[in-house]
Amino acid sequence: MAMYRKLGKKSSARQALLRNQVTMLLYNGKIKTTEARAKEVRQIAEHLITLAVKEKDNFETVKVTAKVARKDKDGMRVKQIVDKDTGAVLSETHRDKDGKILRIENGVTVTVYDEVEKEIKKDLPSRLHARRQMLKVLYPVVEVPEEAAGKKKATKKVDLTAKLFDEYGPKYAGRPGGYTRIVKIGPRKGDAAMEVILELV
Repeated sequence: MAMYRKLGKKSSARQALLRNQVTMLLYNGKIKTTEARAKEVRQIAEHLITLAVKEKDNFETVKVTAKVARKDKDGMRVKQIVDKDTGAVLSETHRDKDGKILRIENGVTVTVYDEVEKEIKKDLPSRLHARRQMLKVLYPVVEVPEEAAGKKKATKKVDLTAKLFDEYGPKYAGRPGGYTRIVKIGPRKGDAAMEVILELV
């Protein structure tokens, strides 16, 4: 006997549907779907939140030095021209005063980097394993701001595993399960399937 609902789909389509709905539930906080699908999505989402609650504090902070591109007053990267062979600086900027790109013989345009010290969170082994378990289920999410719709440059990737550990982990720390609620909203027009809102409590 099957231990899960087949939802009238083959395994690959069913897995893709459930992964997508779990991702959207954790990203938006609620989704509208059918009752049968909601019950399946709830199981997966609650398991991921339980992992986040269990591993939320399981990291250590480490200081590292990183290279960061130097920026000018306009927020653009600072570039200079260096000699291809020796690496000596031939020009502090790669543009002349009219804004045209300089051409210097045997010169290469490179970005100027500064070394900065950063504190980063380093996952301990069990938290890293939990993160990978989450990434097996969650799809990557790309956020597009409304004012820059249609422009690829303005998009940014959302780290849902970080959201689970940093936001949902502390929020549900004192709660022993039951992180979601199903609210029935009536039969769907067309096939009369019961529609529900699945939301995080």
